[in-house]
Amino acid sequence: MSAHKLFASLLLSFLFAPSLFAVGPKDLLIIANKDLPESVKLAEYYCAKRTVPTKNILSLSLGANLNDYVSRADYEQKLALPIRKELTRRQLTRPIRCLLLTYGVPFKVGGRGPLKGEKKNSERFLKERDRLEQELEAIKNKHLPKTSSQVRTTEARLRVVRSQIGRVDGKETSASVDSELSMVLFGQYELYRWQRNRLKDKSLYWDFRTLMVCRLDGPGVEIARGLVDKSMAAEAKGLSGFAYIDSGFSQTTPESPQRQQFDRCLKDLVVMIKTQTQIAAIEEPSAGVFPPGICPATVIYCGWYSLQKYVDAFEYVDGAIGYHIASLEAVHLRDPNSTEWCPAMLKDGITATIGAVAEPYLHTFPKPDEFFAELFNGYCLVEAYYRSKPFNSWQMVLIGDPLYTPFRKR
Repeated sequence: MSAHKLFASLLLSFLFAPSLFAVGPKDLLIIANKDLPESVKLAEYYCAKRTVPTKNILSLSLGANLNDYVSRADYEQKLALPIRKELTRRQLTRPIRCLLLTYGVPFKVGGRGPLKGEKKNSERFLKERDRLEQELEAIKNKHLPKTSSQVRTTEARLRVVRSQIGRVDGKETSASVDSELSMVLFGQYELYRWQRNRLKDKSLYWDFRTLMVCRLDGPGVEIARGLVDKSMAAEAKGLSGFAYIDSGFSQTTPESPQRQQFDRCLKDLVVMIKTQTQIAAIEEPSAGVFPPGICPATVIYCGWYSLQKYVDAFEYVDGAIGYHIASLEAVHLRDPNSTEWCPAMLKDGITATIGAVAEPYLHTFPKPDEFFAELFNGYCLVEAYYRSKPFNSWQMVLIGDPLYTPFRKR
């Protein structure tokens, strides 16, 4: 083989073989709360099961209480700073690509507060907001249609000014700990809403600063530990059952292009499952959701919309993956009595799920067809998530075994 052909062959292998860049056990740094024995034991359990070196456990003092929340100041001192130091120390040996947070590590970080030295800007934005609100009211009093260019232009300017006010005041600057830690190597960056996820759609992981982050967590440490066991059981015997896809919610708001887009993604996912897997796909195309108790042998679930009201329609098999596209479904992740979808699904036996710890906005969810396509292509759970999630430094969390590879290419 000529040198040119050899180079071309190697290049194609790099571009099209996920296994060449797959995250492995040595690429993980496991974060445990050393003040909670069950957190450390869970980290050790994962190491034993997935052959992760025990030296890849970083135990931090995060308090003896099971805290969901950490202030921005404590996040910087107790989490970000020691993790950054450990990552920097390892750069000369084997760089870490993924953080695994265990039960006992907080999953919500507070906002940064108002920006200092911005009082004059704040006053200017407030005056402009008041002026635009008066202008919009005057326009509406003329009984112009909502679609008129004058109304649209004024509303757009008002949204921009309100966003500027929020940025100065520190609104929407909280996040999930997991999503914030994805950018722990970035130094100073804007803490307002979200930052682009630089790993999305990347065939090669050129952005070495972005970390993939996942957590073993849920309504009890036994449930968190079970996520590992169920993942490995599914890898050993394969997945068999049904995929339940719940589309149709956009029928309630046909004027929303974004909701229409997500419904199309769900319908595309149905086609993808039928053509790319051996799993039977069943779609619920109405504006409602699957009713209780009618979804046996659930392998995959994705759909919407029942805000913070889990509907127990599913009997999950070991290895089942799914998420509900709705706001606030991981706010009380560890509450066994919560009706939010994430804790309720974990309690019912799902193996991996995604949710938001605060209002995320629809466009920040991984699109269903993109996320599951990455899994079908042979990527592990955490890689599929980061190849499809749009943003970091925001509200989403991934719960499950990061190395879980349900559709490994053979």
